[in-house]
Amino acid sequence: MKKFFKVFLGIALLGVFVWTIYFLYSKSEEKPVVFKTSSIITTDIINKTVATGSIVPRKEIEIKPQVSGIIDEIYVEAGDMVSKNDKIALVKIIPNMVSLNNAENRLRQAKISLDNAKLDLDRNQSLFDDKVISQAEYQAFDIAHKTAKEEYKAAFDNLELVKKGETSSNKASTNRLIRSTIEGMVLDVPVEEGNSVIEANTMNDGTTVASVADMTDLVFEGKVDESEVGKIKTGMALILKIGAIENETFDAVLEYISPKGIEEDGAIQFEIKAAVKLKENQFIRAGYSANADIVLDRRDSVLAISEALLQFEGDSAYVEVETAEQTFEKRYVETGLSDGINIELISGVDESDEIKLWNLSPSMEGPPRGRR
Repeated sequence: MKKFFKVFLGIALLGVFVWTIYFLYSKSEEKPVVFKTSSIITTDIINKTVATGSIVPRKEIEIKPQVSGIIDEIYVEAGDMVSKNDKIALVKIIPNMVSLNNAENRLRQAKISLDNAKLDLDRNQSLFDDKVISQAEYQAFDIAHKTAKEEYKAAFDNLELVKKGETSSNKASTNRLIRSTIEGMVLDVPVEEGNSVIEANTMNDGTTVASVADMTDLVFEGKVDESEVGKIKTGMALILKIGAIENETFDAVLEYISPKGIEEDGAIQFEIKAAVKLKENQFIRAGYSANADIVLDRRDSVLAISEALLQFEGDSAYVEVETAEQTFEKRYVETGLSDGINIELISGVDESDEIKLWNLSPSMEGPPRGRR
């Protein structure tokens, strides 16, 4: 029995020894390096700079009253479409007491003059009929009566204007009615019925009753850093991305670059403006914040790879192309436009080539091998 245990223990020790030797050998043996590859892709390369700003109407008008008073009626609300001369609101006149008193005095005096002229005319009418006085003498009384009658009418109209802002004979052209001066959409009505308003004059801008804008003619207003402004010029294409409208872009054309910069947060910014191209039945609200990609240059449907795959030797760039399984060949390439992530390949490789990866992160590897 003792002999059996000795034999068993010896075999176990020999097995442990053999396993240890095998384990150490396998750990010391280097595993072959297997390189991954990336396909060449066909894509659009766009070199661009970014400007931040907002979408605003090119033409936005503030409608102000022509007389001071209190808003009596409002005929529109934000979002309504109006035409030129459409009614916006009606102002109730609050007459000035001094002006009202003067107008009433003028009317009373005009009435006295009219009554007196009427008496003179009636008195001399009978004398003229009896041919006691001449036509010339009678005509003077007739003219005086007509003049007094017109003065009374003018005094009456003046009193109505002071009290109501309109006359009984011409209500259509009253200054009480506030009308739109352009065709467009009502963006805002900052007053309510009962609010006091002031007319525009040399001392005051006046109270804004409504703002109206043409929402079919929009402009992107943004700012570009001084380091980028030298790269842009009017006529360049912009691609607008509006934060409130996901998964949709809008085209625009740069039409203005400010000749003077403004300092903001320690950096010089230059204002730019671009005309927004709206598609049919497309609507953008005024005031949306937006980012504009200003296209400095672009290449459409060209061969490209990730810039990280390029290697350099002096002034030349090259890639390693797989010619057989895990066998690579150095090829010099001619590159073109880059967007900072992908770079255009002009010559040196074919679309079917597989490019060797160099310990790249997954985001740089591009499509898996065999896919384009």
